[in-house]
Amino acid sequence: MRSLFPILILTFALSLSGCESEFIKPEMRTETTEDRRDQGLGKFLGNDVLTFGGTKKREVEDTVLGVNTHLWRASLDTISFMPLASADPFGGVIMTDWYSPPESPHERLKINIFILDRQLRSDGLKVSLFRQEQNKAGQWRDQSVDPQTVRDLENAILSRARHYRTEK
Repeated sequence: MRSLFPILILTFALSLSGCESEFIKPEMRTETTEDRRDQGLGKFLGNDVLTFGGTKKREVEDTVLGVNTHLWRASLDTISFMPLASADPFGGVIMTDWYSPPESPHERLKINIFILDRQLRSDGLKVSLFRQEQNKAGQWRDQSVDPQTVRDLENAILSRARHYRTEK
């Protein structure tokens, strides 16, 4: 047990040595909070960012997550009326649970959204829409979905994402 103690202390010290601290004297700092905010870290994590090993300039603009942040936010906002089954911001997958509109309780919809790119592009988004209707026996049956409805949903997300990008 005694031989593990120095290793634990060394590991702890090394891990802390890569961290930035707000307690460093101003004349010793090489980077300010403004610099970090300009690099996009302050937008997602707030101004009090703990950074390990220093910061790196992002090669692709508007990506703090694994995917384009504007597409991610626009997708979640567009389908906010539906219950989420899962959302993976680093893989770019959003899946809803089944949703029945109040005006048609014998119909239900499910949406899967895949964000495929780190850039805000129309081919960086794929939407799958599933529709089912309930028959008189109470069983749900798959129904066809108009491809135009899927395109309209994709266009709504892209339009909102472009709006978010110009807000910046």
